[in-house]
Amino acid sequence: MLEKDKLFEIGDKERIWQKYCGFFDLSLAEFMEIQEQLLMDQLELVCDSPLGKKFMPKKPKNISEFRQLVPLTTYDDYAPYLNEKNEDVLAVKPYCWVCTSGRSGTFKWVPWTETSAEVFARCGITALILACASRKGEVNIGSGATALANLPPPPYASGVLSQVMVRQMGINVIPPIGEQKNQDFAARTQLGFEMGLRRGVDVLSSLTSVLVKMGERFVESSGQMKVTRRMLHPQIMRRLIAGWIRCKVQGRTLLPKDLWPLKGLLAYGMDTDIYKKQLIYYWGKEPLEIYSATEVGTVATQAWNKKSMTFVPFCSFYEFIPEEEWLKSRQDKDYHPSTVLVDELEPGKCYEMVGTNFYGMPFLRYRVGDLIRVVAAGDREAGIRLPQMVFASRADGLIDIAGFTRLDEKTVWQALANTGIKYEDWSVRKEYEGDKPILHFYIELKEKIQAKEIESLIHQKLVDIDLDYKELERVLGMRPLRVTTLSAGSLQRYYEDKRKAGADLAHLKPPHMNASDAVIEDLLRFSKSLKESSR
Repeated sequence: MLEKDKLFEIGDKERIWQKYCGFFDLSLAEFMEIQEQLLMDQLELVCDSPLGKKFMPKKPKNISEFRQLVPLTTYDDYAPYLNEKNEDVLAVKPYCWVCTSGRSGTFKWVPWTETSAEVFARCGITALILACASRKGEVNIGSGATALANLPPPPYASGVLSQVMVRQMGINVIPPIGEQKNQDFAARTQLGFEMGLRRGVDVLSSLTSVLVKMGERFVESSGQMKVTRRMLHPQIMRRLIAGWIRCKVQGRTLLPKDLWPLKGLLAYGMDTDIYKKQLIYYWGKEPLEIYSATEVGTVATQAWNKKSMTFVPFCSFYEFIPEEEWLKSRQDKDYHPSTVLVDELEPGKCYEMVGTNFYGMPFLRYRVGDLIRVVAAGDREAGIRLPQMVFASRADGLIDIAGFTRLDEKTVWQALANTGIKYEDWSVRKEYEGDKPILHFYIELKEKIQAKEIESLIHQKLVDIDLDYKELERVLGMRPLRVTTLSAGSLQRYYEDKRKAGADLAHLKPPHMNASDAVIEDLLRFSKSLKESSR
């Protein structure tokens, strides 16, 4: 079983850093040596398993032969076996089954071996250490620390990892993971809030959007909070009073950082970089960002300087489909795109992620469905000699307009943020007016603005930040943006409707990009109903 790391018991910070963060010192050649060795170990493990034989006619002798013999795969190739949790086809008996969600609303089931769970959790500990560090070698968190984690419970990956990390590191997670199973996200957030006020919080981990909304609500209510019976506790009241005094002395409203002086902040979501300033303002800490996926573990993490992300060599073997190859495969489903390895990545280029599991997990040359952008060959300031990356988009989350521009979620989100419009949430997709493509925004506002004004503001911000979008108007004379405003409460109605219908956590909110007809119809139906009831 997975047990506590004794390094945290004795508090050996130098060895803790080396074990969990030492990979930042690797050269590119050393990184590739680790990747190759772990891949060859994996092929030895899985070559005789039924799933291994499905994709490998024989055991490859090296990386080159592996890439020639084994086709690129997707979850559909594994679904008949994994959806039934068929352990007979696997090379190693699973430690647990973890779920993630596809855009269709169906679960994907992923078997984690004990070793993979241990390594994935180790990467989680790495993230905690880095979130609390401001310089190389600094270990500012250890056993007994308290983490407030607004995360989905098991069998979601974040819940499983939290359980393993509690055992490995000896930290306290609030709310306790066992108490989260029968509560919805809002109830868990409230419980964590109350427990954090009583016990204090060292590290906070949650969706960026949740952290920003919590901060906004503090400001909007001028620090007024609903005090429940459980909050009438001396420690809670002392914390509230101390925070109130601090903000009064500084002449501002109460902020979350007044109640929780954090050591570290872990934020996840592709909007993290966009809302970094707001996160620092509300929570007092610069957030650490990591990139991971349930099927392949942690791919990359920011370092102590909280800039671009560095690849982690221990979770999966990485290949990358160059953007031009990805586009060909998108246009022709029978096309077999070529890949490059980590040591062949070029700064300034986009790639689709491909991962092969280690430690007996089943996925071979698996298309994760994400696009990343390589921004540098290394980080000179931090002394890191490995490629630096940022998350660009879901591969199925791009919107192509007239072949001139491919807008990803991050670009759209940035443009909307730059307008300064106050909104609850949004969804955008490609539609047609006659035979002309348009970019249709559906947005619920928190202030009164006419749709045409919003349309003009977002259009201009897209022109400012996306050269290809700008060319639509200059070359083709197109202004493809259209805006439909939703009645206040539409998104909450959607959330409640999906929750009652038993939708999983990943599908309680509409997707930001390329929502289906059914989703848009639901939003418009709720909006119309609310509008009529308010008359």
